[in-house]
Amino acid sequence: MPWIVTRTSFDHPDAAMLRAAQRRELDARYGSDDHEPGTPPSSSDVPVFLVARDDTGVAIVCGGLRPLPDELFGEPTAEIKRMYAAPAARGTGAAVAVLRSLEAAAVELGIRRVVLETGTLQPDAMRFYAREGYEPIPLFGAYAGSDNSVCFARRLDD
Repeated sequence: MPWIVTRTSFDHPDAAMLRAAQRRELDARYGSDDHEPGTPPSSSDVPVFLVARDDTGVAIVCGGLRPLPDELFGEPTAEIKRMYAAPAARGTGAAVAVLRSLEAAAVELGIRRVVLETGTLQPDAMRFYAREGYEPIPLFGAYAGSDNSVCFARRLDD
């Protein structure tokens, strides 16, 4: 395997570098408006953040988990936040490795369902999540009513 997935802090420099690259890509697709309709994720509410690094140590993929209030979905649920793969890492399997590691971390936290939001102008992301077993769900929380959002979920106890 040409990459290693490690747990790091949301504020780690490699995590910040990948999140900044994601922001630049979102700005190019959607304009430079705020891309976070709800409370932006932070180190205080994202207890799990993972980074995949290539065999030279360069950070290439990231993603985190933000637990959601049980009453939102009626069961322990976490939202995948800031999932991003650098263009050169796409199609290599590194993003799948991060996604599966996030799911495993969620199970360790007692989470039974993971949800996520991506944008309508990100068909590549929508295909990725559908291929990995995620199903479209109604917009939830701060995304409800958004014209630019698409939400997905996957049960972890199936």
